[in-house]
Amino acid sequence: MKRIEDCRLYTFIDGAYLNGRKPTDIAKALIDGGSDIIQLRMKDAGLEETLEIAKAVIKITRAASIPLVINDHPQVAAAVGAEYLHLGQEDFFDAGYRKVSEVLQPLKSAAFQVGLSSHAPEEALKAEAAGAVYLGVGPVYATGTKPQARPVTLEYVRWAATHLQLPWFAIGGVKLWNLPELMEAGARRICVVSDILNAKDIASQCQRYRALLEEA
Repeated sequence: MKRIEDCRLYTFIDGAYLNGRKPTDIAKALIDGGSDIIQLRMKDAGLEETLEIAKAVIKITRAASIPLVINDHPQVAAAVGAEYLHLGQEDFFDAGYRKVSEVLQPLKSAAFQVGLSSHAPEEALKAEAAGAVYLGVGPVYATGTKPQARPVTLEYVRWAATHLQLPWFAIGGVKLWNLPELMEAGARRICVVSDILNAKDIASQCQRYRALLEEA
């Protein structure tokens, strides 16, 4: 299984961008394109539906030795044996958690690790201290995925590049055209949602991102 330290292209199966396609078909295309790690994010789906999709998707990711991240649902991550759970600040600290171990404690069979979102230096340092194994840094640019969120800009990316010890991924409005300036600011790992999922050929779009990442 690929280690988080070796993951550079973090992609998504997002319920808002299925566009009539099967989650399993998207997973295969992402892997074919060179994705290093895949998150399943089903904001508008119920717990049972998310669980069934996760069961199908993890068969594909595991066969390819690609880690699967479950967004928001610890129970689903534990039930399918996902490698990671991702939580936002509001789903972790605002929910009363202080340490990652507190998420795992009620789930006897849970073996996943936890990644957390961050939107400012103080949040990143707090997430590090809580035991997160990776961080999301963003949204760097305005994004339709989270239109209410204020962009953190390249200033936070530059701070992350010089201060964070954990693996971190720049996220939010990442496109092929702004990737060069993002990497110049210090990003070496990225999350891409809509610019890959809205592409006619998901695998080819992933390959374009990989090519730019590998040039750095």
